[in-house]
Amino acid sequence: FFRTTMAISRTSARQLAKSAFRSIRYGSSVADLRKTPLYDTNVSLGGKMVEFGGWAMPVTYGGQEGGIMHTHLHTRANAGLFDVSHMVPVKIHGKDRARFMEHVVVGDIQDLESGMGQLSVIPNHQGGLIDDCIVTNAGEYIYLVINAGHEDKDLPHMEAILADFKAKGGDASIEVIAGGGLLALQGPKAVTVMSRLCPDVDFKKVKFMSGQKMKVAGYECFVTRSGYTGEDGFELGVKREDTVALASLLLEQPEVLPVGLGARDSLRLEAGLCLYGNDLDDTTTPVEAGLVWTMGPRGKKEGKYPGFEIINKQRLEKSATRARVGFTSKGPSAREGADVFNEEGEKVGKVTSGVVSPCLKQPIGMAYVQKRYQKAGNSLLVDVRGKKLPMTITKMPFTEPGYFRG
Repeated sequence: FFRTTMAISRTSARQLAKSAFRSIRYGSSVADLRKTPLYDTNVSLGGKMVEFGGWAMPVTYGGQEGGIMHTHLHTRANAGLFDVSHMVPVKIHGKDRARFMEHVVVGDIQDLESGMGQLSVIPNHQGGLIDDCIVTNAGEYIYLVINAGHEDKDLPHMEAILADFKAKGGDASIEVIAGGGLLALQGPKAVTVMSRLCPDVDFKKVKFMSGQKMKVAGYECFVTRSGYTGEDGFELGVKREDTVALASLLLEQPEVLPVGLGARDSLRLEAGLCLYGNDLDDTTTPVEAGLVWTMGPRGKKEGKYPGFEIINKQRLEKSATRARVGFTSKGPSAREGADVFNEEGEKVGKVTSGVVSPCLKQPIGMAYVQKRYQKAGNSLLVDVRGKKLPMTITKMPFTEPGYFRG
């Protein structure tokens, strides 16, 4: 779907840049921010460094090829390399590690096959979401990656649950993998690159959402077949001292361009994927967010995680008053926080993410609206710069997924 580079007007490109930059937090000097192992590499590639989750991260790269529009479309057609080393890998050890994780997330982690992962969410005691993460059964341990800047939030929450779990005889421990490298290689040609660098691996047998130790061009990595773009792709956890060399090797491949946070945001939004802090927060339940599918049968029936009673009551009684929806609109893209109205002028919701879609060439976004308006095809109005513009509730994802299903 949209596998060829498209000619987009300069106006659309400017709108895309503006809407993507809204998700970036300014105000901190780069000198005061945490830096990934690829900081110097990012700067040398012309990266426009901004603050994100307390880290200095590239939002775009230098030249026309480093802009949001070009790198977005390149990732859809070829392969893009993202520095995601600001995210924090965590290992859970102990013989009861999977049972412990069911006290933390809503998924049935004890049922995960060795080498397989699943998207899940971490609820608080009110049923709101502290974070979203992918949890992988790595065989010897449970592997998960928490969002940038969430260490001070997620880890104390998990440690408190762990203390209670251990007091009741459970065997588990938490190990934070700080300072390492994490690279995301995304796009339909990511597997071509990985096959070239890992000639002994048959990637037709590497399942979507699987994770395993792997040598990539000789570098020891933990590789998951997952990502945040809606495309086939891989996330590679690598030792800090090997990060620059591996990233440089990946960028030498003819299919690969470096991609910044700006295109990462537009790619994930086209794929209908949530951004924590925008589309999810500690007041939003899995039911409201449309993430009930992340709950396993056991998690629905006898969940041990915080907020279970609230979440399950809302699920069973269908008592949520709002729902996360996708939408398309006309004119400039709607900003995060923009109010949504019905045709009678009553406020019925709020926008959480908005961007000009490079593939669809029109504004798209996510919002929370009153439940009675959540059906695809419903027409509403959104406040953009003081004007109420038409918007249409739309099914997500907005573009056809490219995940590996072999």
